[in-house]
Amino acid sequence: MQNLSQWAARNRWIWSLIGVVVLWGILSLITDRLSLHSLSGVATSASFLVLAALGQMFVVTTGRGNIDLSIASVIAMSAFASLILSSGSDGNLALGLAAVLAIGLVVGTVNAVLVVLFRIPAMIATLATGYVLATGTLLANRHIAGAVANPALTFVAAGKVAGVPVMLLVALAAVILSSLVLGRLAYGRSLSAVGQNLRAARLAGVRTGRVVATTFLISSLLAAIDGALLSAYVGGAFLEMGTPYLLQSVGAVVIGGSLIFGGGSTAVGTFFGCVLLVLIVTTMQIAGLPPGTQDIVQGTVVIAVLALAGGSAWRRNTRRGTGAAVAARSA
Repeated sequence: MQNLSQWAARNRWIWSLIGVVVLWGILSLITDRLSLHSLSGVATSASFLVLAALGQMFVVTTGRGNIDLSIASVIAMSAFASLILSSGSDGNLALGLAAVLAIGLVVGTVNAVLVVLFRIPAMIATLATGYVLATGTLLANRHIAGAVANPALTFVAAGKVAGVPVMLLVALAAVILSSLVLGRLAYGRSLSAVGQNLRAARLAGVRTGRVVATTFLISSLLAAIDGALLSAYVGGAFLEMGTPYLLQSVGAVVIGGSLIFGGGSTAVGTFFGCVLLVLIVTTMQIAGLPPGTQDIVQGTVVIAVLALAGGSAWRRNTRRGTGAAVAARSA
């Protein structure tokens, strides 16, 4: 039993996976709407959330309560830019993608400068950046009339290969790559060290500023790509397009087993956290709950998980403090 508990502690993604299996089983029993086709729809919806959540995961791993609140605005702005510049033609795909990547790079750089150089708290800095982007989105909204989604992006966002959504394959590829970065590369180890103890990581020779700055670039780039694909999936863009992904990206990271206090993240858990959140939303939609109530339920779930995580961290710190006190008295 102890070995099982230790394994679960090392592989925190297992709890989100169990949640997915249990909720899917319950929904299968109480409704006849669920099928392989509906499962494909859940997987596709979760895939868009995965890209945003993986970027959020990297930022959260840096610790100190860092969260990227500009994700929603980056998604919306990139969706508008992709539609307007690509003009529904594969010939303009390069131009549209260049604009989308530029948005991600610029926003990520601005966020990194504000947080690392000016030492502005991440939530305040990224919130301010998001407000500036929201103004740009309002201006872009005037030119969106008649814009058509790009066929190539539409295939990636909504197409299937052998019955499997292409977007799901993209999300899985992003999860695998993120897992390799966190677990195999020196950058991933440096990122965990920064999240666990910034001062100790700096004394150990880790370029902490560069590590933290990179996470904001990753987050903005993934959000920008997500916005372009999302616009192709729905065939348009609107001002509040990225809003649902703000709370859900944080929720998926936390529910997936990443430590909200930084230092430990799991890309696999983030993926299952996204699927679980989409299933929760699906359940509420089947139950006929209004959108406002759905937001309340999602917020409650995230708060509950945060409370459990905070309680666990407090107990660990208490045990460490007690152990240190006993050792001091013994000396």
